[in-house]
Amino acid sequence: MARRKEAHGGGHGWFVTFADLMALLVSFFVMLVAFSTQDSVKLQVVAGSMREAFGVQDKVRFSGIIETPGLPTRPKLKSAARISPEEASANPTEDERGSQQSQGGRFAEDRNFALAAASLRQALQDMPEISEVSKNIIIEETKQGLNIEIVDQNGRSMFPEGSREPYERTRLLIRRLAAPLRAMPFRLSIAGHTSASKLPAQPNYGPWELSADRANAVRKQLEAEGIPGANFYMVAGRADTQPLFPDDPYIAANRRVTITLMREEPPIPQNMQP
Repeated sequence: MARRKEAHGGGHGWFVTFADLMALLVSFFVMLVAFSTQDSVKLQVVAGSMREAFGVQDKVRFSGIIETPGLPTRPKLKSAARISPEEASANPTEDERGSQQSQGGRFAEDRNFALAAASLRQALQDMPEISEVSKNIIIEETKQGLNIEIVDQNGRSMFPEGSREPYERTRLLIRRLAAPLRAMPFRLSIAGHTSASKLPAQPNYGPWELSADRANAVRKQLEAEGIPGANFYMVAGRADTQPLFPDDPYIAANRRVTITLMREEPPIPQNMQP
């Protein structure tokens, strides 16, 4: 007859399970506390850098390299060129060789744009008195050049409603941007934009006139700060035809003035034959 195995001491089995559960809960709350006290600015820098490093995602939210808090998500694909496998070749044609030579100039231009963006951001960071209004600035590189967007946000607009003249805080911001812009070799294009509105426009003065007048007001101040008039490529009003956030054309962030450092084609060599 088999002998019955005697039970050994060690406590109840449910107690061990309960202790493990409590340990997991404590660890979970410790992680929550750790995440809640992290540096949000450093997190934005890391997030922007990671999204710049991995160019495989479909949608990104960025302002240049560092994300800007307080603005809605704007899906965009930066510096993307799609080439089908059947069109790829290891032996470039004559036209492609010329294209590669122009790409060398494009790389140097991209480097200059990166230095310009860094200089503009540093200029804004060096003035703590405009640290709050500098959140209304978006700097990003596009096919046209380097865009400096002076945008409205809910509760913090850059122009009085319906006015062509900016607030004093906006003038201070433009004055601060003028110094690095004056030292750069790029020509400037300035465009004013309004958001879509469900209200009827004022008689004889609508979004087109208002956006053009605001762009010209920015040009006048930049010129007063020492930027030569010959450096301005174009001043225009776009009304609500080019919203910054097409998914929501009525939001405040679509009201903006865009200063673009122009990306221009290099001059044609003298010895080049047509």
